[in-house]
This record gives sequence, C-alpha cells and structure tokens, in this order.
Amino acid sequence: MQLSTVQQEPLVTMRGIEKVFVGVRANAEVDFDLDRGEVHTLLGENGAGKSTLMNILSGLYTPDSGSIAVKGLPQAFRSPRDAIRAGIGMVHQHFMLVPTLSVWENVALGLEGNSILMDKDLIVKRIRDIQDRYGIHVDPMTPVWQISIGEQQRVAIIKALYRNAEILILDEPTSVLTPQEARALFETIRQITAERHGVVFISHKLDEVMDISDRITVLRKGRKVATLPVAEVTKESLAEMMVGRKVVFQVGKTLQNPGRVALEARDLVVRGDRGRTRVDHFSLDVRQKELLGLAGVSGNGQEELCDALAGIRKIEAGSIKVDGYELAGRPIREFQKRGVSYIPADRMGTGLVRGMNLRENIALRKYWRKEFTRFRFFIHWENIAGRTGQLVERFGVVHPGLGYPARMLSGGNLQKLMLARELTDDPKVVIAVQPTWGLDVSATLFVRETLLEQRDKGAGVLLVSDDLEEILSLSDRIAVIHNGRLMGLVEDPDSVTEEQLGLMMAGTCLEEFRPHSAEAPFAPGKVV
Repeated sequence: MQLSTVQQEPLVTMRGIEKVFVGVRANAEVDFDLDRGEVHTLLGENGAGKSTLMNILSGLYTPDSGSIAVKGLPQAFRSPRDAIRAGIGMVHQHFMLVPTLSVWENVALGLEGNSILMDKDLIVKRIRDIQDRYGIHVDPMTPVWQISIGEQQRVAIIKALYRNAEILILDEPTSVLTPQEARALFETIRQITAERHGVVFISHKLDEVMDISDRITVLRKGRKVATLPVAEVTKESLAEMMVGRKVVFQVGKTLQNPGRVALEARDLVVRGDRGRTRVDHFSLDVRQKELLGLAGVSGNGQEELCDALAGIRKIEAGSIKVDGYELAGRPIREFQKRGVSYIPADRMGTGLVRGMNLRENIALRKYWRKEFTRFRFFIHWENIAGRTGQLVERFGVVHPGLGYPARMLSGGNLQKLMLARELTDDPKVVIAVQPTWGLDVSATLFVRETLLEQRDKGAGVLLVSDDLEEILSLSDRIAVIHNGRLMGLVEDPDSVTEEQLGLMMAGTCLEEFRPHSAEAPFAPGKVV
C-alpha cells in the first residue's frame, strides 16, 4: 500500500498518553498518529499497552494524562458514545452482537435518536448501500445466530460504518477467519482506506501485518519503541522490537513414531447450550507421541467436542476411551485421574475463575490430590502456594502477587496461568483449544514448544486452532471439522496448503476433491 504524499492534518493525534492501573503503568507517555488513507498497525507483547491505548481512543478508558485530537480538534472522551460522535468505531475480538436479533436490528441497536418505532426499510436500505460500497455482504434480515463468524465480523464493521466512522479500530480481526475470509477482509480494509478513512490494525500475525500495513508502531512495557513505515521493517526486526531480543520463529519439531491410541472417540453426538446438535457422529483417534490438529472455523462444534472429550459436557451418543478405558458417562474427575488435561478456549468462563486468586485457580482441578491435602479433608494451602510460585515462574506469568484475583492479569498471562496448571503433570492426553489465541510472539513460541514437549514425552495432543499456520507447522496429522462433521483427515500436513484446508473448513468434504484432476488440491495417497 502507498501513503499519500499530500501532507494533511492527521485523523488522530495522541500525545503523552499515561494510564496506570493499581500501580501498573499500562501506558507511559505514548504518542500515536493515524493519517487519512492509512492502515497503522499496533504491535506489542501481551501487557504492552496496545488494548489500553485503543480503549482510551475509543472512549472506554480515560487517560491519566496526555491529549487526544481528532481531525485537529482536541477531545476529552468520557464514554464510547463520545468517541462514536467523533467518528471512531472499534471492532473488538469478541463481536458485541445480540445473537437473537437480526443483522439490521444489531446495526440499529444503540443508535442515537432511535424511538420504539424504527424505520426498518430506511435502515436496511442504508445497510445495503454500505455493503455495496465496501463489498461486505450479509443478509440484513437474517438472525445473527444463523450466520458464520466471518459474517458476524462484517456486521460489526457495518455497524461502525453505519455510524459514520472515519477511524476504524480492528482488534485481532483475522483470529477467527478462514484464509479466504481474511483476504476478503483485507479487500474491505483497502476499500475503506481508499475513501481516505483510517484503520488501526491490531494483530499478532506478522505475515498479515507486513501485508496490510502502511506504518507500524511497536509498544513494549507500556512505552513506544518505534513507529516505522512497513518498507523499513522485517518480521524479524518487528519481533525483536516487541520482546527486546532476537526471536526464533520456527519451533524445534522432531519426528516421532506414534504409539498406541491414547484417545479414541467414536460416533460422538453432542448438543450445544441451546439444545441443537453441535457434534454429529464424529470419530477420531489421537495416538501417543502424536499431535493431531483439528482445523475449523470457530463455532462449528469443536468447542463442544472438546468439552465432551474432557468430560465436562454430556454426550448424547458415542464412546470416549483413554488408553482403552471407557469414560463416556463418567464424572469429570475420572477423566482427570485417567490423565486428561484440558485447555479450553474460554479462559475466564471455563478455564479460570476471575474472582479467585492465582493459588486458588491453580488448585481448582487439583485440590483433591494427596500433595494438596492435609488429613484427607483439609486443603494444604502452603503446598499449593509453593507449587503456584514454581509454576508462574516457569511459565513467565506476570502478576502483582499470588494472592491477587485472576481478573488482575492480562489475557496472555491468564492463558499462561491455565497452561501452567494443565501441562505440568505428564498428562496422557492434552486437549488444547486455541492455546495461543491473543498471545504475543514469544509467548506463542513458548506454548507451541510446550505442546510439542508433551507430545515428545508420550502424550497424545489434540490441538484445536483457528490459526492454520499453527496447525500446519505443529501437526502430525490434521482433521477438519465443519458444522459438527468430519470433513476429512489429512495424513501428511506437508501435502496441503492453507487454501486447501480453508475449502474443507468451509464445508467441502475430502471426497468431493478429484484426485486425478489438474486442479486437485490433494495428491493421491497423501490423505485418507
């Protein structure tokens, strides 16, 4: 992308932004600019201050000191509504939509001046105008719960543009998209910037950062390290600026000879929270010393599947065996005793408890063990505290103290805390759902190496990830799920590309590919 050579007043000027939370300096004298027609990427490790800075710009937080100007006019935002009035829209990682409402109702929700009787036809017409203008199409009449994750993201973007946003903040926008959906998003971004709007792009995927950015600002420990044009940086230099040292991108994956089946699932049928079938006669095997990657667009049943495999969700039908022992219908503690460790995607809803401190969260799934009890009935808090201290140090959890509640930690450190609890007891089966989601470069590398270490020790690892680069680089085999069904099993990850897996993730069964066609995405004999 090319920046305009015409010098104009920046869309956004932030100067000397300071923000402190409970003695922790989240932003320290940070300067940030956004020009018209520009994609300005914000990079940094977890806890570097990216989200805080953008939450200040979007009106969620008030800075302790510093100034903000939008199109040259000084601003003092007291709420997100103030920021919206100034032309700022933010699309969060978790789309703030109401599933039971239609697309047009979600777009209209919260509009100023709305009465009980909204002009539906006028709203729908304007939505269609925005869709045609920016190439982001989704049926305005469809309930949000019936559309894909990628389409939900389009709704969130339409909602911001409907409010005349000239400044769009996208927080980890490709984390739940297929490669095809990510490309479509980038086309939308380019169309938005072609109209002289500005986009702030937050991502941990350095390849896409290099592709979409005009300028990149790197934050480290709350301070700005540098702002540079994309032409003057590389992936390696960006990673080094983020963490303060050289970073090796490739994990040290070694070849292993898989052993016997560690986890066996047969014809599983699982219902979701709304009673609908989310897993439909799904079968898979995970062997010892094997990492099986499960690829799929978020929301296609993989989380319900993993909940069932970990024993926290009831199955309607089917069989679950660990080392040949039938666990279907058994209590969750039986799964734990048989060596099943679970890293759920919902770190604060399923994995950890916000109000509990670090010691209590470490003890959650282990308090009944002999080393953590006294006289069989009392919790041995001294032993738990000692163990917690060892684990947070080993996994690099940045925290204000072991007695502080988990809600005081950043998202990345919450993930590290959960990994510390689940991956340190030589489990037989590790089920990891989005384990690197929201983590920075160095933390992501640490998690990936830890999963491979578990595999090399003899565990069977089931890795569920929306990041196809992660699936392709770590997996020994790859399964693909769509709408709760198995689309196919790839025996050799080197035989497929992200594009080919993306087609399966979108609902193309493996059998539909023609192996002898020149356009066939899979070589004969490479997949079964």
